[in-house]
Amino acid sequence: MKFHKFIVLTAFVFLTLTTHAAVTGWTNWRGPHQAGRSDATDLPKSIKPADALWTHNIAGRGHAVIANGRVFAWGYRGKGADLQEVLLCLDEANGKTIWEHGYNDYLSDTVYSRYTVGAPTIDPATGWVYLMTTNGGVKCFNADGKIQWEYSLMERFGRLTFPNGRTGAAVIDGDLVIVRGVTSYWGKQGPARDRFYAFKKKTGAPVWASTPGVAPQDSSFSTPVLANVGARRVFYAGTGDGNVVCVDVRTGQPLWRFQLSHGGVNSSVVLSGDTLVAIHGKENIDGSEEGRMAGIKLPTNLPAPGEPQLILKDKDPKIADGKAWEKWRLQHSMFTSSPALANGRVYQVSKTGVLVCVDVKTGKELFAKKINNDQIHSSPLYADGHLYLAFPNGKFMVVKPGDDDAEIVSEAQLDGGILGSPVAWNGKIYIHTKTKLYCFGKASGQKSKATLPAAPIGIAAAKAVALQIVPGDVLLKPGQTIKLTVNTIDANGNVVKSNVPAEFVKFIPPTAKVKTSMNAGVSDNAITAEAKNVESAGAWMATAGGLKGILRGRILPKIPYTQDFESFKLTVDHKTDGVKFAYPPLAWTGARLKWEVREMNGGKVFAKTLDRVLFQRAITIFGDPNSSNYTIEADVMTDGSRRVKGNIGVMNQRYFITLVGNQQILEVSSNHERVKVSVPFRWSPKKWYRLKSRVDIAADGTGIIRAKAWPKGEAEPKAWTLEVKHKNAHKKGAPGIIGFSPQSLFRVYMDNISIKNN
Repeated sequence: MKFHKFIVLTAFVFLTLTTHAAVTGWTNWRGPHQAGRSDATDLPKSIKPADALWTHNIAGRGHAVIANGRVFAWGYRGKGADLQEVLLCLDEANGKTIWEHGYNDYLSDTVYSRYTVGAPTIDPATGWVYLMTTNGGVKCFNADGKIQWEYSLMERFGRLTFPNGRTGAAVIDGDLVIVRGVTSYWGKQGPARDRFYAFKKKTGAPVWASTPGVAPQDSSFSTPVLANVGARRVFYAGTGDGNVVCVDVRTGQPLWRFQLSHGGVNSSVVLSGDTLVAIHGKENIDGSEEGRMAGIKLPTNLPAPGEPQLILKDKDPKIADGKAWEKWRLQHSMFTSSPALANGRVYQVSKTGVLVCVDVKTGKELFAKKINNDQIHSSPLYADGHLYLAFPNGKFMVVKPGDDDAEIVSEAQLDGGILGSPVAWNGKIYIHTKTKLYCFGKASGQKSKATLPAAPIGIAAAKAVALQIVPGDVLLKPGQTIKLTVNTIDANGNVVKSNVPAEFVKFIPPTAKVKTSMNAGVSDNAITAEAKNVESAGAWMATAGGLKGILRGRILPKIPYTQDFESFKLTVDHKTDGVKFAYPPLAWTGARLKWEVREMNGGKVFAKTLDRVLFQRAITIFGDPNSSNYTIEADVMTDGSRRVKGNIGVMNQRYFITLVGNQQILEVSSNHERVKVSVPFRWSPKKWYRLKSRVDIAADGTGIIRAKAWPKGEAEPKAWTLEVKHKNAHKKGAPGIIGFSPQSLFRVYMDNISIKNN
């Protein structure tokens, strides 16, 4: 009994002490209640384009956020190579630009104009703005638009991109900012998985990475929903492997998962009491039918630190009453739109344009009304007793839901299809279409009361259970030193004591395939890379007062750099080919499952793997993402026949320079629909060629990407084979390589890589 009283008291303190909010507004994805619901009561019920308070001409597919008289909109403009995503800060009163930040897409698979499917996020404690771009760039700005820190998740953590371009939004909680994506990194994080990453919101220092699921079938932009379970801070989200997951916010520990489907769960969940409501549009895990809206019972007994993740199932004998974790299920399907929750009822428009209303407690469907032909991304907004609904054909409806039906109050046709979700603040409705951002309502509307509260302050227990190292993942250059902060944390992830002196020893997990360590030393809670200009990666075990924690890190070489693979020892038995090979350098992002070092004609070469069709296309990065002004070259070759050959190339400053076998061309590209220029170049299988590229950036921001290729052993041509001009050129980017073996039929090879400063 005393134990239970302690839990109740701790939870009470945890819930009532919060940090002071510096801003008020609709600051986050799905709003103040994380459920597509607004408390506003003075909103327009008739939406007509001619009645707009103001509009701003920029295309978008997400929604704006609002704080302290400013509107932050994420859109895109331009065409072809000049298309840019843009973060806008607008005046709430008139839509005029206060500041903006534009940036290019690069190295991504995004097709058509599938950009900005998500939203910025405003920190309620500081007013800073956070954004994850479509290709995985995480950016932090202060309220005046000055960038504070940024990452390219693709180059830093091996984030993969997908043609659908779905991104979602960052989540702010306490001193953390949390983002997500499918990544293929290194070591334990090498296999492609849907992962969540937490950074210190003011500095960008990595705190944790979490892998709560299994191999993904899809990307997901389900944005985490925050909650408390007793004194523990958690979030819930859908993942690309078809699960709904629960993760510890402070530590990243995966707590439980419940699999709904064979494909990704893209919609954000909503919470009501002890029930989580999720919806998906893929094939169900337990049947052939497509789609499911489900009410899932929320576990209250969570794994302790270090304990394994719970796997919840539809029928689980461990539940006291013998019922399933799934409390109810309805046959509704939706791929990417998230439900709205109000007054114990869930509102959702299905993919076929049917508005449904469901009682959360019982799972009873109260009504289903066909109101449009289809629905894609746009999520419903509930405000002032009405639903605000947008559709891909440009229709916008205001609907009044009842107990058993819904009345369409008004209907309008806006300019451009609507994939973004409506939001409400200060008596105004904001709608972003594929043409412009609309603002409807009164110039001086009613001030809304609710805003997403700042994270509760956890009161640390007296007993610490582990160490937390910040940053928990380091990237160094030879000779560089990074200071480490070592904290002791309690069972709920709260910091018990900061800046604890710790002892660090190199640690190789017993299951590690590549048993190497960092060329570095740690003393006085600081890690220093050796001066030797080679790549390395590894982990460290920190200990202090009987507690332990893990630090991961990589060292990437400076330019100039060469790699001929001759130092690798071929000691690993190949499971399918019966040869000896060596794993690639551990520090090369996403390399182990995609490449291997093999013997060829008495020497050693880098060869594309063929045993995983998932990785028939391999992008591997082995340099600093902040590199610029360099020349990269390498020997390249493909196996194949007259009809089928592979592609092989290098990456220079966020451009691919590739020999494309089937098309017999030399190509410069970045995003294939934005920057893609080629010239004919005949090259034969089983013959080595030399490939060389240089990027030059002018003072005005324009650039020229130069490339040439020639048979190995012949004299280098004086002229460049291909020169491509780019108006908004990429100013920096990591060196790397790209290989493509169609259907994993024929290998491509690389050797004698060289990088030099221009």
